[in-house]
Amino acid sequence: MAQNWDDLRVFLSVARGASLSAAGKQLRIDPATVGRRVARLEQRMGTALFAKSPLGYELSAAGSRLLPLAEQAEQAMGAASDLMVQGSASGSELSGSIRLGAPDGCANFLLPQVCARIVAAHPDLDVQIVALPRVVNLSKREADMAITVSAPTAGRLTVQKLSDYKLHLAGSPQYLDQAPLLTAKEDLSAHRMIGYIPDMIFDKELDYLAALGVERVPLASNSVAVQFHAIRQGAGLGIVHDFALPTAPELRRVLVDEVSLTRSFYLVRHISDRRLQRLNRFAEMLATGLRAEIAFLEGQCAAT
Repeated sequence: MAQNWDDLRVFLSVARGASLSAAGKQLRIDPATVGRRVARLEQRMGTALFAKSPLGYELSAAGSRLLPLAEQAEQAMGAASDLMVQGSASGSELSGSIRLGAPDGCANFLLPQVCARIVAAHPDLDVQIVALPRVVNLSKREADMAITVSAPTAGRLTVQKLSDYKLHLAGSPQYLDQAPLLTAKEDLSAHRMIGYIPDMIFDKELDYLAALGVERVPLASNSVAVQFHAIRQGAGLGIVHDFALPTAPELRRVLVDEVSLTRSFYLVRHISDRRLQRLNRFAEMLATGLRAEIAFLEGQCAAT
């Protein structure tokens, strides 16, 4: 039975990664071994599970039928692992590895301290933070759960709103002291703006500057952290998360009343994971910690 599950686990990895090399990297085994394991499973089932194409390994009709059954087996194995942990003496503690995807603003300025507190309370738990300038694909198991800036409406997912957060325009003293007059949004056309690369904005909620009528972005990046450091270096004005400002107290918010944005974070999980108590408990601690951290950092920002 264990051997059968191991082969199904390899099958799932190839189905999600669409290649032997991607599956091998995830499973930490040689791609050739992955290929042999797939061939063994196909031989045992008497049918091809994949078709090789220019895009990689695509599921055959038989593979598509097997996929939901393999996912059910994966969930059953996860639930069994949960039961064993709950029945042990350390059942109150979390263990194993949990991978969390997040946009890089959240990943850089919130998750390090939130997750540090969680792993300090659960020494046997490993938390992996995947900071990506795009939406994390939970269906391909790029992560166990993901934080997003908009609530997905498609897919077999559960969505939980975590918290609102605020953003404002900000600049460094060295930029503002020599920059043109700035008293209204209309003055922004005379300023150097920092923001996202327009054609790499992966969520409409991040298209801040277009809403302000800004047409040109002289210094742009798909990374919030890069934008933040460019603003700190005096390269121009940009939209900054209020929760990031305590790490750069020299930055000044400008046009605070005219340009005040509110966005939200959501926690997204695969619907089949809702019975896994380990992930449920981690999600609860993550939500509580994230809300508290945003409130604390925005409170510091408002007090200055």
